[in-house]
Amino acid sequence: MSTPPPAQPMPPRRTTWLRRHLGRAVAVAYLAAAGVPAPGLYLRHPHTVPLPTGELRVHVPSLLLWLVLFTAGLQVPAQDLGRLLRRPVTLLTGLALHVVTPLLVIPVIVFALHRSPDADGGSGLTAAMILIVAMPVAAGATVWTGNGHGDQPVMVGLVLASTLISPFTIPLSVSVLSPLLSGDYPGTLALAVHGTGYGFAFTSVLLPCGAGLLCRLLLPRRGLHPLLPLARHSALWGSLVLTYLNASGALGTFIAHPRPLLLAAAVAVASTVCVLSFTLGWATSRLLGLGASEGSSVTLACGMNNSSAGAVLITTALPDRPHLLLPVLAYGLLQKVAAGRVVRPRSPG
Repeated sequence: MSTPPPAQPMPPRRTTWLRRHLGRAVAVAYLAAAGVPAPGLYLRHPHTVPLPTGELRVHVPSLLLWLVLFTAGLQVPAQDLGRLLRRPVTLLTGLALHVVTPLLVIPVIVFALHRSPDADGGSGLTAAMILIVAMPVAAGATVWTGNGHGDQPVMVGLVLASTLISPFTIPLSVSVLSPLLSGDYPGTLALAVHGTGYGFAFTSVLLPCGAGLLCRLLLPRRGLHPLLPLARHSALWGSLVLTYLNASGALGTFIAHPRPLLLAAAVAVASTVCVLSFTLGWATSRLLGLGASEGSSVTLACGMNNSSAGAVLITTALPDRPHLLLPVLAYGLLQKVAAGRVVRPRSPG
């Protein structure tokens, strides 16, 4: 007679609260980044750790991203991914929506901003949003589906697939949308995405996800059973700390030199893009008659983008315009709050 697996340990009280109120916790992380940015600024820079055989350079944000994606892969049974590949309708729907959404949403923003009093017709804010919505599906989306009633295999598949094709889809989106901009922004965006290739896709997303999936295959059931709740809790806290690190730099600078009108414009633009993207994903999933869990994952794929990668591109391409990070940070917060509405959290336990 086979021995039943041991009962999963109850999560700590703070982790239980975080699972039920992840959207609020993200807002608190942004407030902490604005009020106390120094620890985040320190941790964002690479650090050298001495070893007996030499030195090791450690980049905390990269390690946290690895943690989030590794645990996402670890939580997906191999048989679920097999079923996903045999019935790829949901995966292909989410992937197609993710590629098409920028081409539908950005022209709406351009039309609205051209009627604003901004000197460049809002091209700066629009350029920032183009780089965000053109990015692959956010790795953090796997945290929301893993934390709630979403389809985790579909979500992991969408993160992997969108990242795998991103060297082609990012330049395509930018080349189609850049003519809507004015000034030097079209050329600047073209240079920014020129260096986007398989290096980021492989090392930052595909490798950690693949490592998690491989560990799931190799570990025995008794060793895997107690590891899964630990993985879910680690992903939640790692995602929250990563949010704080990403927000600390730009928000700290803004607090030192506030520009209220720019902030209002950035929030308005990011809110519009977020609402339109999530609404498009929700409406399409309803139209296709997808189930609640599959529909929520498709909606997240449509509305959640890798804002961290977009912020890196903006910082690299436009180092003299740090204010363009404001809509990126606003969108990063709003997409997480929206995700909390789309994916209902599981009961603690």
